[in-house]
Amino acid sequence: MNTRLIAKLDVKPPFVVKPVMFEGLRKMGSPKDLANKYYNQGADEIFYIDIVASLYRREILLDQIKNACDEIFVPFAVGGGVKSIQDFSALFQSGADKVLINTYALQDDPSIIDKAAKMFGSQSVVVSIEAKKWSNHYECYSDCGRIRSETNVYEWMKEAESRGAGEILLQSVDRDGRKRGFDLELSANAVSLVNIPVVISSGCGKLEDIKDLVQHANPSGVAIASSLHYDDFTVNDVRDYLMMEGQ
Repeated sequence: MNTRLIAKLDVKPPFVVKPVMFEGLRKMGSPKDLANKYYNQGADEIFYIDIVASLYRREILLDQIKNACDEIFVPFAVGGGVKSIQDFSALFQSGADKVLINTYALQDDPSIIDKAAKMFGSQSVVVSIEAKKWSNHYECYSDCGRIRSETNVYEWMKEAESRGAGEILLQSVDRDGRKRGFDLELSANAVSLVNIPVVISSGCGKLEDIKDLVQHANPSGVAIASSLHYDDFTVNDVRDYLMMEGQ
């Protein structure tokens, strides 16, 4: 199986939370406990995203990140509140293997992608995109799906790639937490548009949703949150199911 299975932790310190359409947060547990749980289930990677750091304009809580990844031995990506090369460096020193960036690059200074890729390598720079569908286009949002950018998702993806991003995490504001399936149109278009890995998130409710995504879009990875947090299935359940289905 080529698709990476990624456990996504949306964090409002000190808890992992689960929003619906990026709103209405419900506490799910501690980042350390859930990171260890999904690592032991066989997750290929773990994404840790502080979903309120940019919104609250506060510093990154490095101690909590160090604690969460202390016993994790698969790639650990961290995002939330990143706004400088110094933030990248501090996160790598705190145990991150990759850094996700959204708000600052999208709303303030996209050249931070170029600078980070040049200094740390493209493979460690992940551009996170919160996409919302309008009548005839998808728009990038930031700050946990609250702030519009008037930037087209596909154009931003191509720009991020050209600036040196090594990977894209694509989330759907409309599908987030609803467990009704992924946005297959958005996913397929995104994967075919760029030549860097694209991880799809938002919408997983059952194992068949993941199979449909893999068959329709063939993403580099799928990031799962709600279904894992609510124990609908485990990471190993996903892997076994996809292998049984020939994916």
